[in-house]
Amino acid sequence: MPKERVIASLDIGSAKIRTVIAVADAGQGDHRVPNIIGVGISPSLGMRKGHVIDVEELIHNIISSLEDAERMAGVPVNHVYVGMSGSHLEAFNSRGVIAISGAEITVEDVARVLDAAQAVSIPQNRRILHIEPKSYAVDEQRGIKNPVGMTGIRLEVEALIITGHIQHVKNVEKCIDQAGVDIDALVPASIAAAEATLTRRQKELGVVVIDIGAGCTGISVFEEGTILHSVSLPVAGESVTNDIAIGLRTSVDTAEKIKIEYGSVLPAEMSEREMIDLSSVSKVDTQNVSKRYMAEIMQARYYEIFSLVKAELQRIGRSGMLPAGALLTGGAVKVPGVLDLARDVLGLPVQMGFPVDIGGVIEKVDDPAYATALGTLVWGMREDEHMTRSGNFQMKRAVQHVTSWFKSLIP
Repeated sequence: MPKERVIASLDIGSAKIRTVIAVADAGQGDHRVPNIIGVGISPSLGMRKGHVIDVEELIHNIISSLEDAERMAGVPVNHVYVGMSGSHLEAFNSRGVIAISGAEITVEDVARVLDAAQAVSIPQNRRILHIEPKSYAVDEQRGIKNPVGMTGIRLEVEALIITGHIQHVKNVEKCIDQAGVDIDALVPASIAAAEATLTRRQKELGVVVIDIGAGCTGISVFEEGTILHSVSLPVAGESVTNDIAIGLRTSVDTAEKIKIEYGSVLPAEMSEREMIDLSSVSKVDTQNVSKRYMAEIMQARYYEIFSLVKAELQRIGRSGMLPAGALLTGGAVKVPGVLDLARDVLGLPVQMGFPVDIGGVIEKVDDPAYATALGTLVWGMREDEHMTRSGNFQMKRAVQHVTSWFKSLIP
C-alpha cells in the first residue's frame, strides 16, 4: 500500500489564522485531490493589513490554530506551506533567456531559465517571494506551457515575479519558526486563492479572482491558462468595519458584530423604520441605529473596492473583456448583495468562489474564507508532485544513459 504524505497549509490573515491538514495518497495518478483531515482556526490578533504588530500574540495565535488542526487530524505538523497577504506585496513582469545545454530541454534547463528571470534589480528592502511562469518560448515558437522534452537551441520565459517587504516577511517567518514548524514555501494569497477556486477552463477563457479579506484585497487576472496580472489593495473588510464604527458612532467590536449579523449592501430593499438594538449585541453601546443607514455605509465602501478593481482591469486593458467574469473569495464577500453590486460596477458575470476538487471533511472548508488556505495546500501538493516527478524523470534518464553506455561496450 502506498504511503500517505501529510501536507499542511497555514493562512495568516489579518482577522483569522487558518490551518488545513490533508493527505495525498501516492499513486493516485495526475489528478489527485487533497483529502482534508484537519482544520484549525484562531483569531489573528498580532497582524494588521499583512504586517506583524505583536510577535508574542501572533506566535500564540499560530500555535492555537496548529493545535486545533492537529487534534482533529490526529497527526503532528512539522512543516507548512504559508499563504501570505498584505499591501506590501508587489508584482512585476520579467524575462529570462538561456542556451539549451543538451539535445533536448530538461528540468534543469527550466530551472536555469527561471533563475535567469529572477536576475533583476530590486530594491534592497524587498525580497522575491514567488515566480510564476507565464509562458515559454523555444527558438521562435512561443506560447509553450511546458517545454520539457522539446528540442531547440534557445529557451526563453516570461514570468511574473512577486516581491514582499523583507522586514515584514522576516517577522512572519520568525513567528512561524518560534511556533515550532518549518516553512516549505511562502505563497502569495492572491495566487493561492485562484488555485483553490478556478477551473482550467476559467483560466483559459479569462477571469479575475477578487480575494477580499480583512486587511487587503488581492486581485489576480488569468488568461489563456496563465496569470496575467496580480496586485494587492490596502482596502478590505476592516475598512467596512471602521466605516460602520465612525458612521454609527459605535465601538469597533460592536461594528464588527452587527456587520456580520445584519450587514447588507442593499439599502433600497430596507425600510427606514428598520432599526438595530445595539444592546442585544453589546454591553457598551445601547442605542438604536438605522439598518438602512448601515447598508448605505457598507455599499459605499464595497463600491469603492470594486471601482479600484475595475481601474486595475482598465490599466491592463481587460475591463469588461474577461469571458469567465469575476470570482469573489475571502471572508468579506458573504455580505448579501455583494454579487449584484460587483456585477453592476465591473460589468462582468460574477460568482462566489467556493473551493473545487477537495475531498475529506468538505463541510469544514466549503467556504470562500478558506480559499487561501486550501489554495496554498493545493499549490504545495502540486510542487510536491513536481519534485517527485522530476526526481523520477532524472532517475529514468540516468538509467537510460548507463544502459546505452553498456550496450556500446557489447560487440
